[in-house]
Amino acid sequence: MPVISMFYGIIIRMQSEHGGKHHVPHIHVICGDDESVFSLEGEQLEGKIPAAKKKLVEAWIEIHKEDLQANWRLLDEGEQFFKIDPLK
Repeated sequence: MPVISMFYGIIIRMQSEHGGKHHVPHIHVICGDDESVFSLEGEQLEGKIPAAKKKLVEAWIEIHKEDLQANWRLLDEGEQFFKIDPLK
């Protein structure tokens, strides 16, 4: 699963999942031993991460919503994804 961004000990991954279990465009967030799934609208769909890290991810999603949607379309069409700037 491609890594599209990393910041503050958080790894963001994305892959297109035709018929996947989440049924919406989403990202996978890894933070240490914790993992969570967020929709591109910022809703936590599954898993858990520390509350402070969750707030950072939610802010990053809001800032990069258009880039995330573009990456989802690219991956869905089998095209090359692009990296998204980390939260600074």
